[in-house]
Amino acid sequence: MSWVTIVALLAAGMAAGFVNTVAGGGSVISLPVLVELVGASVANGTNRVAILLQNIVGVSSFHQGKKVPWRFVLPLLAPTLAGAGVGAWVATLLSAAAMKKVFAVVIVLVALSVLVRPSRWMREGESKLREPWRSLAFFGIGLYGGFVQAGVGFLMLAGLVLGGGLGLVRGNAAKVVLILAYTPLALYLFFRAGQVDLAAGLILGVGNMAGALIASRLAIAKGAGWIRWVLAVAAVAAAGRMLFF
Repeated sequence: MSWVTIVALLAAGMAAGFVNTVAGGGSVISLPVLVELVGASVANGTNRVAILLQNIVGVSSFHQGKKVPWRFVLPLLAPTLAGAGVGAWVATLLSAAAMKKVFAVVIVLVALSVLVRPSRWMREGESKLREPWRSLAFFGIGLYGGFVQAGVGFLMLAGLVLGGGLGLVRGNAAKVVLILAYTPLALYLFFRAGQVDLAAGLILGVGNMAGALIASRLAIAKGAGWIRWVLAVAAVAAAGRMLFF
């Protein structure tokens, strides 16, 4: 592997890790780089190595800052894991292109909600999703995350903030916990299908970890107002990438 390739992976990973940790859609930065380097059939699985490392750092940082709402997150683990397992298994068999187009529209709606009604994202409140709808919603989010990963952070934040009543800082903390929980299962399924380039994933992951560390510390220090703008810009960019490229 050349130094140019290593630098490209590190740079893409740092940008992706930063965006993923405080918003979502970072995989639309890293996946095109991986497609060029390891091929489309291996890129989705290889990206999960970096996602795993990134979220280990993110969870650790948010936990140290006392921002992880563990009591809220724990009941969501089972439905999210179940959905991700199904999604990752299906992804080893099918193309993700069609699903990405559908969810690009959802991500546009999330961006509009952030810009038009920011108050819904800026304050904490009571959970609007009740069982069984909450479990069904996070099963669906996990399904998409296991299948594609790109853009799942936006869907996760919508469920946690708009549906669950968390603020943006604690919502991001909960998001990285849930993604960390299902990523080992998804990675195992891709690895078993021979769709992981471990070397490329580890180098990308070093960049992702650096980006995640910077982003999580900034999120804790600067709060929800700063995250709102990162979220809006990242959502528009990710949706554009999914729809037109």
